[in-house]
Amino acid sequence: MEQVKFLLDENEIPKAWYNIQADLPTPLDPPLNPATKEPIGPEALAPIFPMELIKQEVSQERWIPIPKEVRDVYRLWRPTPLYRARRLEKALKTPAKIYYKWEGVSPPGSHKPNTAVAQAYYNMKEGTQRMTTETGAGQWGSALAFATRLFELKCTVYMVKVSYEQKPYRRILMESWGAECIPSPSKRTDYGKTVLKDDPKCPGSLGIAISEAIEDAAKHEDTKYSLGSVLNHVLLHQTVVGLETKKQFKLAGDYPDVMFGCVGGGSNFSGAVFPFVADKLTGKKPELKVVACEPKACPTLTKGPYMYDFGDAARTTPLFMMHTLGHTFVPPPIHSGGLRYHGDAPLLCKLVKEKVIDAVAYHQNEVFKAALTFAGAEGIVVAPETAHCVKGTIDEALKCKETGEEKVIFFANSGHGHFDLGAYDTYHAKKLVDYEYPAKLVKKALEKVPKV
Repeated sequence: MEQVKFLLDENEIPKAWYNIQADLPTPLDPPLNPATKEPIGPEALAPIFPMELIKQEVSQERWIPIPKEVRDVYRLWRPTPLYRARRLEKALKTPAKIYYKWEGVSPPGSHKPNTAVAQAYYNMKEGTQRMTTETGAGQWGSALAFATRLFELKCTVYMVKVSYEQKPYRRILMESWGAECIPSPSKRTDYGKTVLKDDPKCPGSLGIAISEAIEDAAKHEDTKYSLGSVLNHVLLHQTVVGLETKKQFKLAGDYPDVMFGCVGGGSNFSGAVFPFVADKLTGKKPELKVVACEPKACPTLTKGPYMYDFGDAARTTPLFMMHTLGHTFVPPPIHSGGLRYHGDAPLLCKLVKEKVIDAVAYHQNEVFKAALTFAGAEGIVVAPETAHCVKGTIDEALKCKETGEEKVIFFANSGHGHFDLGAYDTYHAKKLVDYEYPAKLVKKALEKVPKV
């Protein structure tokens, strides 16, 4: 019988995270102080992050040990399975081999707890009582709610208002784990009040929600802020996915030729591919192709210039070197709420800029069509975010059908769409709108980016 599932034992959960900074050809551009334009030191991050995470943020060590307490929680769902999508291959009539790593088996249903658990643990160890964060589609917010509950911390989540309204079940999930979920922009913070005064109907953005969460944390001594993507330590924690995947490909007797993942801030994609990108950077697999998939309504990697910008709308963060559409840009209200961030992880952006990683953008309707093709063959209804890399995978497999190439294709199946069925309902009703790249709005937002 042909094998479709490749499993690891609990004792094979990685004991250390992989830090790609150790293998970069040139160092990452440092975050800058917005006032002085000089590199910031770790002390600038201390008011909102615990020290252990700050150390991980700037570390150049290749391997960072995973605490036993974190690995014990990982055992609730890790290691996650690697699947060979044989039924999809047959449906597409492709000679390619398709594999996917399935992160939807975690309690919150996505890859996000890989870093949420780690962040909650380090905060608990340093005496934090409450954590604040933002969330787009709700995947990250529900993951942090889950993690803080396990370590007996309080949790406040600022959820982008359009997603708060589109995805009520994610809010309910957060509240079921004891978290407080607030639609952003809100009247809870000074910045939220400012946004609502200028635009009472503002649908919100991740940049705005980040600003509210940071402001909340900065005003309370017992509170720290938590970010679900973008920062180096978040991508670091997610490499548990790629490290497991490498072991599973050995079990399968294969190695990917092409890798796909969806990108909003970059953590899921980077976590899955960075352990493989290491082989490309060190010359072991120079031919490996790695592709980031994003929405055309918020095409950060494919359209955004590479420059220093703020990570949030209120300009409370340091300046990060990244592909950006401008920190004041509010993307159209697409259903892939987790892919609506104006920037991307600096580590990922550097690798895209240096052409180590490729990027492509898709419209909503074509990605939902691809998701239903996958669901019809493999049975899993994926999150709208994940559907973007399903689209990339199917396109690649169909190219192989034309050329006869027997490529090994991998995609990071980052989460299920059980709480996104309203989006699928809109697609079935043919009411889903394809938003094109809003060039005028982006140009206006980029004018407000500080000159460095």
